[in-house]
Amino acid sequence: MNSSGSSFWSSGSVPLIDAGVLSSIIAVASDIALVVGRDGVILSVLVNPNETSFGKLGHWEGRPLTKFLTEESIPKVDAVMKTMASGALPSRSIELNHSDNAIWEFPIRYSFHPFGSDGSFLMLGRDLRPIAETQQQLVQAQMSLEQGYEARREFDARYRLLLRTVHDAIIFISVSDGKIKDVNDPAAMLLGSTREDLIGSSFAQEFRDKRREEFIEALINEAISENNTGLEVQSRRGRQRIVVAPSVFRAAGERILICRLTTSDANPARMDNLSTNLASVFEKGSDAIVFTSVRGIIEVCNDAFLDLVDAAHAVDVRGRSLSDFLGRGQIDLSVLVENARRTGQMRMYSTKLLNDFGAKTPVEMSVTFLENHSEPELGFVIRDISRVDAMRKAQVQTSEESNRNVMELVGSATLKEIVAETTDVVEKMCIETAVSLTRNNRVAAAEMLGLSRQSLYVKLRKYGLLNKDGDGN
Repeated sequence: MNSSGSSFWSSGSVPLIDAGVLSSIIAVASDIALVVGRDGVILSVLVNPNETSFGKLGHWEGRPLTKFLTEESIPKVDAVMKTMASGALPSRSIELNHSDNAIWEFPIRYSFHPFGSDGSFLMLGRDLRPIAETQQQLVQAQMSLEQGYEARREFDARYRLLLRTVHDAIIFISVSDGKIKDVNDPAAMLLGSTREDLIGSSFAQEFRDKRREEFIEALINEAISENNTGLEVQSRRGRQRIVVAPSVFRAAGERILICRLTTSDANPARMDNLSTNLASVFEKGSDAIVFTSVRGIIEVCNDAFLDLVDAAHAVDVRGRSLSDFLGRGQIDLSVLVENARRTGQMRMYSTKLLNDFGAKTPVEMSVTFLENHSEPELGFVIRDISRVDAMRKAQVQTSEESNRNVMELVGSATLKEIVAETTDVVEKMCIETAVSLTRNNRVAAAEMLGLSRQSLYVKLRKYGLLNKDGDGN
């Protein structure tokens, strides 16, 4: 309306618009325009010339509008047509989904405008496909975001559980400000504080005589060095010597130090010493040590085993079955392996060890099942008992002879005389055994029997053992 109250279109200054021009205006004013008769048949289809994605829609004309709508859109059109048939106007635009050729669907927002006296109406539509695509992208982005949140929550749960259950003292430090970002309970106990008090505090202040910038720089240099043995520091609260072994990584654009804390006398050092000592026992020990597979195939052995089987080099026995060197062969090996696998170990198994020349050596064996490897192994300890075996046989012979002598005395001597004779026999046996065990060392034999050296010589002379061998002292 102008200031005089008359309409610009009714002033007569505007010429009548040609029908073709009007159609072009309507087409340009909307993405798609439909002229629909009162019976719902499409009379005309006008498409914005700039919109080429609709294709050719001329086949819509003369056909019912509902033929080109999806099932959920048909009730919407029917409701609007009833409203306009009653003389009322639709209160708002509605969204309709078109379908064409059964596979092509596209959403349009229509506004309805009745015109003429025959009940026809004009549908001006805006293409909603860009909005639908944007909505679809938003939905996909939301789903991806939710999946990312779920993955992050799962990762965070695993991280928290790992940090809580691991026995090592672990602590995370931000390189930028040197503050503790996270710490587990073993590390907090080692520093003499609690996890809640340590998070957010300066890591350097937990140690004596450490400045933040210098300490963080030293940790970074240690983390990137080839020989990362850790930095030894002293805790401020407990005055305990602690070794800090750092590693550096980057997360979300920020550099983080993950440090493992151990005491300076922690288990790793002891384990290193233990490994060294065990290696020395294996190489220099007097007992033979052999490691085999669960099938008894020799993998490693020491020099003591090579001496027992008279082998020149470990290559001569490596790869062979241990049963090749046992007196009863596979029978001995099966007994040892089955007992070791069932109970974990077997002790004091007596047998004989054979060499390639047929010589036999009495031995006692013990075996341990080692299952802390990717492939289980068996560890054998073999001891030469040839000297002890000979002594046992001698003692048995002496004992049998003594028993016969004692039995011969019954009836020919009094009990007092028999007991005195028996005591002499036992005393002689003990002295002979002590002298044999000490390899005729009279001083050691006297100490073993709890006698003075003079008393031992008296008894040796009494039983005729003084000149049996030379003095081994």
